[in-house]
Parts: sequence; structure tokens; C-alpha cells
Amino acid sequence: MTQAVRLSGSATIEGVPVFSHLDLTLEPGRWTCLLGASGVGKSTVLKLFAGLADAVAFQGDITDPGRVALMAQQDLLLPWLSALDNVLIGPRLRGETPDTDRAMQLLEQVGLEDHAQKRPHALSGGQRQRVALARTLLEDLPLVLLDEPFSALDALTRLQMQELTASLLKGRTVLLVTHDPSEAARLGEHIKIMTPSQLIDIPRPGGPIPRPVDAPDVVATQTRLLNDLRSPV
Repeated sequence: MTQAVRLSGSATIEGVPVFSHLDLTLEPGRWTCLLGASGVGKSTVLKLFAGLADAVAFQGDITDPGRVALMAQQDLLLPWLSALDNVLIGPRLRGETPDTDRAMQLLEQVGLEDHAQKRPHALSGGQRQRVALARTLLEDLPLVLLDEPFSALDALTRLQMQELTASLLKGRTVLLVTHDPSEAARLGEHIKIMTPSQLIDIPRPGGPIPRPVDAPDVVATQTRLLNDLRSPV
């Protein structure tokens, strides 16, 4: 993706305001991390970019990004398919020849190569989320929308998946919605707190992503985010 993607405007759902006068630009090839209180409209922003916000009344302008890869908060795995077949569901639904070797490689990278033939009911919540991550990565698209993709993972696996995802999505335009200040400090090349009326830009730590979790400026950014989220301007 060579151009920025922008959303500028206001949204309501059944007449109830979700956000107003929002102006969000996703810079090409960069990770934008979006934080904010529950219900402020972060997931609505993702759905608008993905073209999946039928219930949302939006007034404003939005760049048409074309096809995007979206990982929602729920894993949305089909219960009658194996983990491998869930990873391959996108190309199969589009009538494309599925790249089984690539799908298996991704399952191996997320630590699930031995679970490829298991159905979702036989997987833990964290394993299901990793299958959903592999499915998203298989799409191989320039714009990737991630809605709390690591929230069901234990702390160590979460760090590992952050590092893997940052590596595999290098050079892509990524919007990451997260409630985790540490995650935003590690992965954000642009970090923004969303309130009902504005976006607050937070200076990012130095260095390439994923940044070390214990780097002093990462810890300082995490602390600032926690404070700002508790008492937004």
C-alpha cells in the first residue's frame, strides 16, 4: 500500500453517537495503535475500514482501501473444520487454490503444527486465537486490521506472538486496537488514545518494533498511556 488510509467524520448506531469529528490517518507501512475506553468506538473504526459496519450511520469521508485482512476480537473459527482448514477458509471461499504449505508454515510459526487437524472444540482459547492469527496472516494483504488479537494469550505467548506478527507484517499498514498499554508501547509507530471527541497522539518510544518490553522508554510510554487512559484530556 503506497498511500495513506484516512477516516474523517462522525458515527452513530441507531441514533446513539459513537464518535464525532474523528480524523484518523493510517500511514502506509506503519503500525498505528489505537487505545481507549470500552465503548468509545475503536472496533467501529475497524469495521468501517473493513466495510463491515452496516449498522453504523457514518457521515464523513473514508478512503476505500480495497480488500483488507481483519482479525476480530472473537476467533470466529468454523467448528466443523480443522485448524488447518480454518486457516485456509478465505481462499477456498473465493474459489482460489489454497496454499496448504504456506498455511502449515504459519501454523508451525504460531506453535500449532501438531494441532493442524484438530477442530476448534479441542483447542484452548489461546490456541484458537493463534489459528485466527494464522488465518489473517495467510491473506497476505497490504492493510491489516487487528482487534485485540493477543488478548486471550498468556503473557509469554503474547510477547512471542507480538514479535512474530511484527516480523511477518513488516512493511504492511497495520491498525491495532488494543487495551494493553505495554503492547502499544512495543508495537506502535503511531500511538493514539481515542475519546468520544478526539484523538490524543502519544509520542512513541525509540527503536524499531517490536521494542524490548523492559526498555526504559517503552516502560515510560506504558506508564504515560496508563495515566492518560485513566484521566484522558
